Amino acid sequence: MKYLDLFSDAIVQLQQHKLRTLLTLLGMIFGVGAVIAMLNIGEGAEREALKMIDSMGINNIIVEAKDIEEDDLKEQRKHSRGLSLLDGRVVVDALPQIDSFAAERHIDTYQIYSQYQRYDGEAVGVTANYFSLSHFDLAEGRALNQSDSDDFKQVALLGANTAAQLFPLGNAVGNRIKINHLWFDVVGIMRAPNLSKKEFQGVELGGEQSRIFVPLSTAINRFDKALLDPEVTQLKLSVSKPYSPIEVSKVVNHVLSSRHGEVDDYRITIPAALLAQQKQTQAIFNIVMSCVAGISLLVGGIGIMNIMLATVLERTKEIGLLRAIGATQKNIQVQFITESFTISILGGLLGVVFGLLLSEVIAFYSEWAVSWSLNAIILSFSICALVGLTFGVYPAIKASKLDPIEALQSD
Repeated sequence: MKYLDLFSDAIVQLQQHKLRTLLTLLGMIFGVGAVIAMLNIGEGAEREALKMIDSMGINNIIVEAKDIEEDDLKEQRKHSRGLSLLDGRVVVDALPQIDSFAAERHIDTYQIYSQYQRYDGEAVGVTANYFSLSHFDLAEGRALNQSDSDDFKQVALLGANTAAQLFPLGNAVGNRIKINHLWFDVVGIMRAPNLSKKEFQGVELGGEQSRIFVPLSTAINRFDKALLDPEVTQLKLSVSKPYSPIEVSKVVNHVLSSRHGEVDDYRITIPAALLAQQKQTQAIFNIVMSCVAGISLLVGGIGIMNIMLATVLERTKEIGLLRAIGATQKNIQVQFITESFTISILGGLLGVVFGLLLSEVIAFYSEWAVSWSLNAIILSFSICALVGLTFGVYPAIKASKLDPIEALQSD
């Protein structure tokens, strides 16, 4: 009850100067709110980055054929035939760090349509393991399998956007579509990932939802391609978990460069490196925002010290009376520290509410991902309470050292 009485008395004292107390609280509210908003946005950004990277495969190395002007391409083909399935096999055989690979080939299309309407989209041929390496889920039907590739089957898997365009009534699986001169049976539909952004560190995401996927063998053998085009347009290499994709990519680049006669006709993208770059950018953002929030809390702490010093001057006679009737210096210190701590607690609680609201407002207008973090709330509230205690110590000591007789005689 003694401590409850102390807090109750502190509340009464603060209520006597409402405007002054409110102005003091603002520094703590803004500081705590900024810390919570910053950490919530950082947490949300990290989770969103992991989700986006997961669609690319965090342990993958992506090798893509470059778009090259025709004149340069003719010269390059004298030394390199471009990206091929054999490149993938050689890398897997040569490097124990690579578990497997998946391949993709772009199909030049001039018409795509269903029984309902035409579609201006993209069709690609892929190996059966393409979807497991890319962590794509099915919404309906089945994925492409090895049997489809072995038998050159004319079957297709549709992205969610493609299915919605070609089959507005939602009856895609079991129906047929025509790509150029060939008819394909639709066997499945991909599940659309919930991504807030279409691009990550300059790499386009979510484009597979507007694609049509067919077996790679069918794409190679039943569709025409330009003479100088590479056999495949992309390879996805799966790196064993104990190894770093960033380090392994250097060896992969060396192997491919040797096979391509040192011709620069491909580029390598490493999802793990993109994630590391995102984390570095986020860390810089967090440092800047932490400094801003720290300054705000520092200002709030100075405000607490200011109001407590003013309170000591106003209550000099009260302090003298308390000392005269037996209150010790420790009693006076505890009383004034409790008041400063109460201010910080109130500021911290209001700051938590403000920070959560600020997070939602920022997320709404900037379209940034936000994830509530309990650690952010605990950390910011604890720092706020510590600031209140720290900046309340000096005024409390000053009050406790007042001479009782001089205090009682003060005007």
